[in-house]
Amino acid sequence: MTMSSNARRQPGPPELWGGIECTVARVGDVVRDQARETGHWEREQDLDQIAALGIRTLRYPVLWETISPDAPDRCDWSWHDRRLAKMRDLGISPIAGLVHHGSGPRYTNLADLAFPELLAQHAARVAERYPWIDKYTPVNEPLTTARFSGLYGHWYPHGADDATFLRTLINQCRATVLSMQAIRRINPAAQLVQTEDMGKAFSTPRLQYQADHENERRWLSFDLLCGRVGPDHPWHGRFVKNGIGADELAFFVEQPCPPDIIGINHYLTSERYLDERDELFPEHHLSGNQHDRYADVEAVRIDFEGRPTGPLARLREVWERYGLPMAVTEVHHGNTRDEQLRWLKEVWDAACLLREEGVDLRAVTIWSLFGCVDWNTLLTQRNGFYEPGVFDVRCDPPRATALAMAAGALARTGDFSHPVLDQAGWWHRHDRYYQPPQREPRSPALVQRPRVIAITGATGTLGRAFARVCTQRGLPHVLLSRSDMDITDPQSVDAALERVRPWAVINAAGYVRVDQAEKEQERCFLENAHGAETLARACARSGTHYVAFSSDLVFDGTLGRAYVESDEVCPTGVYGRSKASAERLVKQAFPEALVVRTSAFFGPWDTYNFVHMTLRALKEGRRVEASDAVMVSPTYVPDLVHAALDLLIDRSGGVWHLANQGVISWHELAARAASEAGVDSSRLVRADGGQASATALSSERGLLLPTLEGALQRYIRDTARV
Repeated sequence: MTMSSNARRQPGPPELWGGIECTVARVGDVVRDQARETGHWEREQDLDQIAALGIRTLRYPVLWETISPDAPDRCDWSWHDRRLAKMRDLGISPIAGLVHHGSGPRYTNLADLAFPELLAQHAARVAERYPWIDKYTPVNEPLTTARFSGLYGHWYPHGADDATFLRTLINQCRATVLSMQAIRRINPAAQLVQTEDMGKAFSTPRLQYQADHENERRWLSFDLLCGRVGPDHPWHGRFVKNGIGADELAFFVEQPCPPDIIGINHYLTSERYLDERDELFPEHHLSGNQHDRYADVEAVRIDFEGRPTGPLARLREVWERYGLPMAVTEVHHGNTRDEQLRWLKEVWDAACLLREEGVDLRAVTIWSLFGCVDWNTLLTQRNGFYEPGVFDVRCDPPRATALAMAAGALARTGDFSHPVLDQAGWWHRHDRYYQPPQREPRSPALVQRPRVIAITGATGTLGRAFARVCTQRGLPHVLLSRSDMDITDPQSVDAALERVRPWAVINAAGYVRVDQAEKEQERCFLENAHGAETLARACARSGTHYVAFSSDLVFDGTLGRAYVESDEVCPTGVYGRSKASAERLVKQAFPEALVVRTSAFFGPWDTYNFVHMTLRALKEGRRVEASDAVMVSPTYVPDLVHAALDLLIDRSGGVWHLANQGVISWHELAARAASEAGVDSSRLVRADGGQASATALSSERGLLLPTLEGALQRYIRDTARV
């Protein structure tokens, strides 16, 4: 059924809505609350930051589990009263979410036949207390939640069969109908904004039957609410077979509750490809049914022709099937900042194009405003894995990222730009495939020649690492050697910048021989201080973003704790003094420049670092001495480079400490690395004496790098691949 006859050209861009990841999900006996884990629960001032972006509609939690956790009639409204009153004062209209991937409070669950009526009671109480709220999402993504809770067993009640899946789905959809009926008795104008993840399955010919099954299934929540699941519906018999009464299905036909706005959540993982050749794919993708074993992988990583993928295709499908007003109700990509911007831009452009075609698409919602925690394991593990969003809550107060700049521009003008958008997202690039394509992939058209990042230090560890990571992230760059640009020569710098015309410069060059610096003081200061200043002045003149690197050795190690950014520098050696001078000169020449202090590199791409040399010596049976008097903050180079690039894209400035979290002696670092690598450490000995010192780094601006423990684990894994 197509509704294209209803199409009228929609003038202008869609609205920009916002959303806070607010899941309250039960995993076994543990309840995960994302508003608490991201800190939003404690930060009322978050709403001021949202309003400052120009967002005027916000998906917001008024969750049953947080208001009536112990009994239906025992309610605590205090948190919600304050937040919702503040939203009214700020001119922000909420879309009230009542259950978000949850199973309700502990006195019920998704498979409980009483669940729908109990949620409807909560909905009525919300509407009575806040009669001015005019948009509701009683249950977020009922089909997705039913799959994760009733079919795949991830969330409570941890079902893994069709009967539990269909029961949890029916209960959520019935709860939605009853909740909207209860709300509309109080506020007849209240609208249902019904969200659902909308993907699609593709497959090899052998597995087409499974793809067809999943593609029919994906419509169930909307079909139920729209009253379409009658006796002739493809899934009617399956419902009945699995214990859903015909009268329960007739309820939806007799009392349809079509969404006032269909909310589509589409992720890069939403579209799947099924392939029986499971040996071709990573083990974690292996799946199957009662008949076949197969790999279930992201469709964007498979080369196949003739079947449109992506947000534009999926949104168009929804419009053609239902012809109801639509919104994109979640746009989020848990990746690097450049890829987050590219995904937001792609979804926004798709929405704008559909409006031009006449689709009634009201808004695009920038999701996870304050990020999310542990969604890489669907909340089933507590690893503290944080994905930043529009704001980064690792900073206090939460720091606006480049997504905030994008959101502000979209809210004001309907468009935004950034140099990273010159390149396509990884899901369009040629290196995305699990298997090499059989044909030359078509490259996405670029509107202009990509702007580049200039990286100095072509022969150094840091310069080469930046070039490698920029290639991985699709960031066009030019790696410059001394012969390409001598940073100590202003004329050479000006000529190189005029030739390359970068949008940013990363200065990874300089003098690095700490001990030798005592004998080569003039050269050390020339390269580290004068060179950094020369580049800073040139970048300031041209308005080019600039990143310089400093060292923990700007401190003398006597403070007694890890150093933070505001601690006064106090170097003791020539190398440290050269870096302290560089910081001062860069600040004077270009106050907006980013200066990164870091410490004790180790990484998988070079052999000239303490961890590599220690492990090699121990493997060869050689004696290794390491001090236990000097405390440092070892820094895993890939983590450092990724974080520095994100800060550059965010246009952050000033001094920032980037080191993996953890303070450790050289001896303990060697011992931990040996343990992680499974190497005999019996020939590792403590070096004698030496004055105790600690140039370890922490941060008052935000701890952006993960723990040292995790970094060592990834180092061992990554070196095995090199």
